[in-house]
Amino acid sequence: MHALIVAAGYGSRLRAVSPSKPLTPVHGVPLIERVIRAAHDGGATAFTVVTGHEAPALERHLALAARQLALPIDCVRTPDWSLPNGHSVLTGAARIGAQRHLLLMSDHLVDPALIATVVRSAPAPLVLGVDRRLDNPLVDLDDVTRVRTAGDRIVAIGKHLPDYDCYDTGVFAVDDRFHAALRASIAAGGSGSISAGVEALAAEGGALVADTGDHWWLDVDDPRALDQAEAALAANDRYARAA
Repeated sequence: MHALIVAAGYGSRLRAVSPSKPLTPVHGVPLIERVIRAAHDGGATAFTVVTGHEAPALERHLALAARQLALPIDCVRTPDWSLPNGHSVLTGAARIGAQRHLLLMSDHLVDPALIATVVRSAPAPLVLGVDRRLDNPLVDLDDVTRVRTAGDRIVAIGKHLPDYDCYDTGVFAVDDRFHAALRASIAAGGSGSISAGVEALAAEGGALVADTGDHWWLDVDDPRALDQAEAALAANDRYARAA
């Protein structure tokens, strides 16, 4: 399965650590490379990475990584990386077409088994891997995207959702019906975020979830989360290498 990785944003909360969030080293391996390796282990066979902020440095690294990992990694720049992340999704969608594919975030470290769970999900316009452990200590409640479901359907999603039963892990399987819902949402004056596209699709009953059980994941969005990732990987790191 093809994987689309959004890696265009500014990464303001990690700016003091690294000028490029995707290239931030995590236990000796750049964050974006960890995402690619985990996705490959979880079932992804080819990659399109949407770049923006610090694009030249990121694209140079990904060209080297493609050779080292023997994986097809294509880069495409979004016209305006200051726009919400849904615009980056549509930039990538124009390159990869209508095929069902993974949609991943460049700052989410994820157990490959979690990705494999989403890959194996039944085809739908959108399937989001969700964590139903509301007491997960790695979740930043001030930043995580919250989800409310009815059975396997998403009925609401948002960072400040007051009534929710699971968390968005940042791992999706989508097809062109999600792209269409996202475009329609933007045309109607929506925020242009991925979550806004999910909401639009959910209103039509086309946004589903896959329960990812107790598989490990972590949104590395600030220095505290980076420290958590370093600590977790120091004990068990399948991708370890010299920094």
